[in-house]
Amino acid sequence: MPRSNIISNTVKHLPFITKALLMLATAAVIPLLFPSEGMGLHYDYAEGGIWRGNDLVAPHDFAVIRPQAEVEQEVAEARNNLLLYYHYDNTAYNRTLEHLNALSGSYGESRLRRMRSTVDSIYGVGYLEMPADVPNFKQHDIIVLEGNVGSQHNVGDYVTPLDVGDSVLRNEVLVPSIAFDAVRTQLELDSRLSQLETSNGMVRQGELIIAKGEVVTPEKAQIVRSLEQENDRRYEQHYHPLGRYVGQAALCLFALVALFLFMRNTRHPILEDTHKVTFIMVLIITVSAMTALVSYVNADWVLIVPLCIVPIMMRVFFDMRVALYVHVTTVIILANMVPNPFEFIFYQLIAGMMAIVTVRNFEDRSKFFVVAGVVFVSYSLVYTFGVLSQESTLEGVTGGRYLIFFLNALLTLLAYPLIYLFERLFGLTTNLTLMELSSTNTPALRELSRNAPGTFQHAMQVANISEDLMNEIGGNALLAKVGALYHDIGKLNAPLYFTENQNSDYNPHDELDNVESAAVIISHVADGIALAKRYHLPASVQDFIRTHHGTTVTGYFYAKECAAHPGETVPVADFRYNGPTPFSRETAVVMIVDSVEAACKSLKNHDKESIDRLVDNIIDDKIRQNQLQNCDLTYGEVTMVRNFLKEKMISIYHSRISYEIKK
Repeated sequence: MPRSNIISNTVKHLPFITKALLMLATAAVIPLLFPSEGMGLHYDYAEGGIWRGNDLVAPHDFAVIRPQAEVEQEVAEARNNLLLYYHYDNTAYNRTLEHLNALSGSYGESRLRRMRSTVDSIYGVGYLEMPADVPNFKQHDIIVLEGNVGSQHNVGDYVTPLDVGDSVLRNEVLVPSIAFDAVRTQLELDSRLSQLETSNGMVRQGELIIAKGEVVTPEKAQIVRSLEQENDRRYEQHYHPLGRYVGQAALCLFALVALFLFMRNTRHPILEDTHKVTFIMVLIITVSAMTALVSYVNADWVLIVPLCIVPIMMRVFFDMRVALYVHVTTVIILANMVPNPFEFIFYQLIAGMMAIVTVRNFEDRSKFFVVAGVVFVSYSLVYTFGVLSQESTLEGVTGGRYLIFFLNALLTLLAYPLIYLFERLFGLTTNLTLMELSSTNTPALRELSRNAPGTFQHAMQVANISEDLMNEIGGNALLAKVGALYHDIGKLNAPLYFTENQNSDYNPHDELDNVESAAVIISHVADGIALAKRYHLPASVQDFIRTHHGTTVTGYFYAKECAAHPGETVPVADFRYNGPTPFSRETAVVMIVDSVEAACKSLKNHDKESIDRLVDNIIDDKIRQNQLQNCDLTYGEVTMVRNFLKEKMISIYHSRISYEIKK
């Protein structure tokens, strides 16, 4: 294949290639985030509950590990009963006298005599060193070594620092004559600890551990835990990092491909927008990173991760179907990385579906707290009744799990700042933002109403009609309303050049030729985009400014130019808007309503026949000029638009009864 053809095909399929690379990158990154330790075979069970799996037979020999609490208790007992080893220090008395003589200049002779007498009495018994890290020191027996011979004594047989009331003697003078032998003592402790049993026997390969339907007693649970530890140990011995990575990455990729196939079958517009696909991938990676971080700290805390942020944000930005698809995909991917996958899937699916239902019509920010409450209740109910179903009582319920669910619900409130962040990063728009922009008190609309009141009234009328029409045919009515409110803000730069703002006989177009007039009219689209950026309007609203005239021609000035140059070819490019044409049902509806509403105002006779003919002519002209070919309006929906606008225009411009005032 020629190189030029390869390049052209690559460019042609670049959007698809970009999305494929995004999926591959996401599938490649997620397995790298999670720890590889403890990845041996684990089992879903609860101590005190019913074993719901098949009969569990030992796959290999393993030792039954004693419960950690028992081992720790025996270690504590070994430390408490430990024999402490000491040896005599024959130089201690002389060193003490040297310390005492050094104090002769600081104390009187009588004080020194009393201190010397006390020293003699202490060393007559023996001064015992007290190690700092030995608990219950007074209760220990000690072995005093003299050469290789040791004799057993009680700590109370000697004087210790606790028995010396004189702080000067205790801190500055006395030297232990019976010194602590840390090395011998540690050897004694190590010997005792080595004799402690860490296992309760062996389970042989092929031996039945627990049968299906059997109660999981504490003893059985400990055997299963021992098997899991042995599985982890064997897994690490035969662990191949590359093989594990490839397997997990492939599973992630399969899940993402399934997600995209679902969306493709529903012909969802998300797949046509690389920014939206990137947003979904980034969100999945973000919650995966949060889950991985918690897994490194403590794998038992994975339910603290606010995974419901995914369906909440998907629902706010898109719709319930997309929210469910993406949430299910995320849960499936993460279940392969966390312990107890069945429990994880059940919790997250129930809580996520409840969050999706609660977020419906999410136009009030206070609903974030409602959703958080629903998430907490969902987790809590699943946990409570799950314990009840397995153990038949609620004795196994622990308050710590409810604390985890509460923290999860609290962290779910992070969806609020994340929505704002992702709006800015990916140029997306939520109903929350649209509700704020629909207020006529925004700076842009205040300036429009003040400096171009005719355009403002026209925009209000188009917005109301477009909203009603979108509710009729289906679509984002709020987006259409907001887009219509701002579609003509470019007229602020030259308001008097547009007839709706002219309230006198003066027309500035009289001073321009037709090409110049057309250029001024056409420029309100580019001016509108510049103003939209200055007012930080989202990209979805800017789309209405770009497309509300599509690539149509300024017919009035083009006709005048043709009339002024009969028999000549007038270049239509000087009179054509730069587009693009509408690419969504919302932008298409605003284009049609904008043209119909403006044209109806110029009608001298607003009877039914005139309005019907006007609406048909405008829509047919849009179709003839291919202005609707890139939007997803069907022929039937275009017919609905015709009928709706005819009825709406008649209701707006119907004849009113003249009321005479009698004098």
